[in-house]
Amino acid sequence: MMNRPYIIVVSEVTIDGKLTLYRGASSKELMSIMTKEVYKYLHSIRAQVDAIMVGCETVRTDDPSLTVRYVEGKNPIRVIPCSTANVPLNASIFSKDAPTIIVTTKRASQERVKKIKELGAEVIYAGEDLVNFDILLPLLYEKGIKKLMVEGGASINWEFARNGYIDEIRIIHLPVLVGGENVPTLVGGEGFKSLKKVLKLEIINHFTIDKFLITEWKVQK
Repeated sequence: MMNRPYIIVVSEVTIDGKLTLYRGASSKELMSIMTKEVYKYLHSIRAQVDAIMVGCETVRTDDPSLTVRYVEGKNPIRVIPCSTANVPLNASIFSKDAPTIIVTTKRASQERVKKIKELGAEVIYAGEDLVNFDILLPLLYEKGIKKLMVEGGASINWEFARNGYIDEIRIIHLPVLVGGENVPTLVGGEGFKSLKKVLKLEIINHFTIDKFLITEWKVQK
């Protein structure tokens, strides 16, 4: 049994399951319809975890801060898997508000890694070509990260889903329909393609905040 953090996937999702208005768009546009009270819910989860993870693509597209701002609480460690370490060096995740770990592979250029370290971030190697979560999760656990919040995007959510690493999913349902065949959904990747393999969930809580439905799910092991 792997020693790994307890993993909670948290996301804002439209009624038709979309994360953005179109492929390549920032999710911040859709999130702008959320009220302060809904943001408080999101940030209260951040305040309860040891670390928060988003993918490199999310950093490039959304430039999130990944800090606790709407409630009282400690900022979690920011963990960014990036196989080639090509995260923008002016990204908000390099602010001094919280520690940042960039997870990369042997493919990353040494010069790039050096620049990231100069910005004050820690660099962890986990894998040859692509970030290997089997290697990464025990390393995070050893660092004292016992509870990890994953805020996307679709590719990272798929990696966690297919490997059976997700423990909980919490969804803020945005009361809009976006449509579009190629718009990223909550979970991307190739999909399970078989009813036997799909991830089975059990609803553990549901409530509304300012007319936004929130659902909380536990993964059936």
